[in-house]
Amino acid sequence: MSTPKDLRYSEEHEWVKVEGENVRVGITHFAQSELGDIVFVELPEVGDEVKADEPFGSVESVKTVSELYAPISGKVVEVNEDLSDNPEYVNESPYEKAWMIVVEPTNLADVEQLMTVEQYEEMTNEN
Repeated sequence: MSTPKDLRYSEEHEWVKVEGENVRVGITHFAQSELGDIVFVELPEVGDEVKADEPFGSVESVKTVSELYAPISGKVVEVNEDLSDNPEYVNESPYEKAWMIVVEPTNLADVEQLMTVEQYEEMTNEN
């Protein structure tokens, strides 16, 4: 699966999509493939504050439990409730159905500090 070019990426394998004043966050195809079959997703509540580089939730696979790290600071304004009943979306559709949270960022310009697709592919040797 190719890595979408219109997103930004964190070193912890989260992706960020700017949508107006907010950002949508999920985990990358690379991350879900390393984790294996996802069986449970734990996410924050709407209204929670997330801080860049700090955990905001977790994903549990048949192999392990991994924390999710916020790529940007801000307030959670939307949570993907579908993932509680359908954690397999993370494996099936990491960039479409399996977005995790929408954040109203403290500073939208912080997105520019995240990796481009080329930088992310170089880090993961996916190119």
